[in-house]
Amino acid sequence: MTDNLNSAAAAVAEPAILPNSEAVASGDDKKAQSSARDVNASDAEFGGRLLVDKDRVFEHNAWDHVDWDSDQEREIQAAVERHCTKDMPEEERERLDQEAAQRWDAFYRVNQNRFFKDRNWLRIEFPELFEETNTPRTVFEIGCGAGNTMFPLLASCPDSHLRVLGCDFSAEAVKVVRANPMLDPARSDAFVWDLASEQLPEQVPPASVDVAVLIFVLSALKPQQWANAINNLKQMLKPGGVVLFRDYGRYDLAQLRFKAGRRIAENFYARGDGTRVYFFTTDEIQELFGKDFVVEQNAVDRRLIVNRQRKLKMYRCWLQGKFRKPLPSDGDSRGTSNASAVPEQ
Repeated sequence: MTDNLNSAAAAVAEPAILPNSEAVASGDDKKAQSSARDVNASDAEFGGRLLVDKDRVFEHNAWDHVDWDSDQEREIQAAVERHCTKDMPEEERERLDQEAAQRWDAFYRVNQNRFFKDRNWLRIEFPELFEETNTPRTVFEIGCGAGNTMFPLLASCPDSHLRVLGCDFSAEAVKVVRANPMLDPARSDAFVWDLASEQLPEQVPPASVDVAVLIFVLSALKPQQWANAINNLKQMLKPGGVVLFRDYGRYDLAQLRFKAGRRIAENFYARGDGTRVYFFTTDEIQELFGKDFVVEQNAVDRRLIVNRQRKLKMYRCWLQGKFRKPLPSDGDSRGTSNASAVPEQ
């Protein structure tokens, strides 16, 4: 592995999850426009700051849509080869599987609501959340954590027609949300539920949700659980309802920094605190959602994060999507997009 990747990994390696990584993932609170590029859009507009002159890379803290150069490609290959030298022992994989809820409980017991910032970037990436309506509307945040989507949404939309629900796999996370004075019992609630369950929670009847929010959640599930998760999303949404998705992309820095012995399966890893994470491609996301949903967005958000003082370059990669449950009038439009198809970037 090259010295550059070792240094970059060391710069972010102390915590089990990169702190405030969601703020970085979205371009922080100062973001003015979306930085996600739809892989199916031939005329996609670039957002944010573009690195035109590579000699100026250290003039700003972050750049949008930066393709990997030859050095980064070599670092990726070195990391992949390192991961393949030693997989996690079977007994440890089984133990983490059995203790999955306990691991997330421990995380929230320690961090409470201090770890992630509120997602004030939501209005830029997901304006669907803030649409005004004269009819009742339900938004369901799955994997709500400390309520980092719920509470900005409630604060921004004092609309009595809006109902905001949140659930989390971790009972400790739900305790944090319930203890927040911003939780308005008249139009919001939080409860424990596993997206990979065999059935919907009693608080969410079938076809009752207008918007399901899935931010850095699907990656925490085992690949064997994805089918149940997608089916639950399909069942809970009203016809025309939408899933708003954001998660880790393949070869993001967070993946490359894993040491040998932390790989559970291909592209699926255990962090130091025992929580787990998968790194997706847009092809996998298309395959997962395209069977039952209209794919309105399937995007890549590549960012180059720069430590100007230490002259470090850190390549981040996230995926973003919008998947709508078809209306009866849509016919067989599942898996299609409003954009013209081009090869995956």
